[in-house]
Amino acid sequence: MLSGAKLSPIIFGCTGLTLDADEKAFFKDASPAGFILFKKNCDNPVQVSALVNDLRSSVGWHAPVLIDQEGGRVQRLRPPHWPDFPPPRTYGQSTETLNACVRGLADVQVGMGIDVNCIPVLDVVPDDNKVMAINDRSFGSDAKLVATRGIETCQTAIACGVTPVMKHMPGHGRAVVDSHFELPRVSASHEVLSHSDFLPFKEVAKAIDNNTIWGMTAHVIYTQLDPELPATLSPTIIQNIIRAEIGFEGLLLTDDLFMDALKPWGDVATRSALAVKAGCDLALHCHGTVPERAKTMETLPPMREDTQKRLQSWQATR
Repeated sequence: MLSGAKLSPIIFGCTGLTLDADEKAFFKDASPAGFILFKKNCDNPVQVSALVNDLRSSVGWHAPVLIDQEGGRVQRLRPPHWPDFPPPRTYGQSTETLNACVRGLADVQVGMGIDVNCIPVLDVVPDDNKVMAINDRSFGSDAKLVATRGIETCQTAIACGVTPVMKHMPGHGRAVVDSHFELPRVSASHEVLSHSDFLPFKEVAKAIDNNTIWGMTAHVIYTQLDPELPATLSPTIIQNIIRAEIGFEGLLLTDDLFMDALKPWGDVATRSALAVKAGCDLALHCHGTVPERAKTMETLPPMREDTQKRLQSWQATR
């Protein structure tokens, strides 16, 4: 790995199926901490493998490459070249089925060099909340069951060579609007959240070596925790809840900073800087052009020392 001082605290997406000369030159200069792939980047296994290799070659080290491959509605890799996996609500109904699906997801990724998958969704979704942003992406409404399935998912993924990313911290399940399009506000008390929504994250953070897992924040305002800022941009929630109460010490990644929930806080460049300054380790910059990415690099603060240590500790487990 490059020294932490040379890395930028950001994960970048790329434009298409291959890298052009401008993208290669930009990534070389920007030195992002890693990359993320979307459906637009994935056509067939040979092409994806080549793209992953080119991304890493552009920065000169074995940078992490992420993907959202949950099963169900959120799958970047789909038939005919890849298997179709059921949603977590379905495959989480039994340990045997869950482990088989997580192994299947990992086998597909590892073969193409993708080493981080943004699973499991640890959001506890009340039975009466039908908002499709989460819904069957979650294991269900029972916080203890979600915790158990989360631990099993992480253990199986890690054993297969994939780093899991538990999301969306500290809990997205009560949101009644989709943060891709609107800013959710959750009014539940700290006590209620602590005993339900936070519980799966607490249990996973306690059961799994935090050097081997990442976390992802929620673009949600919790009015009883911080009435002004969503978790992604809130020093209060990141430090007092995610780090202290939940006890998560691993790499903390933002959710996609292009989502409309964050519109009140400026453009994506501004959001990226605010998230890192608030305490997120890595900003997730999924889309955009090379000039847009360059603008973000102008506003982004240097990688903090604590982030450098977390990234180095994670790499040491690979």
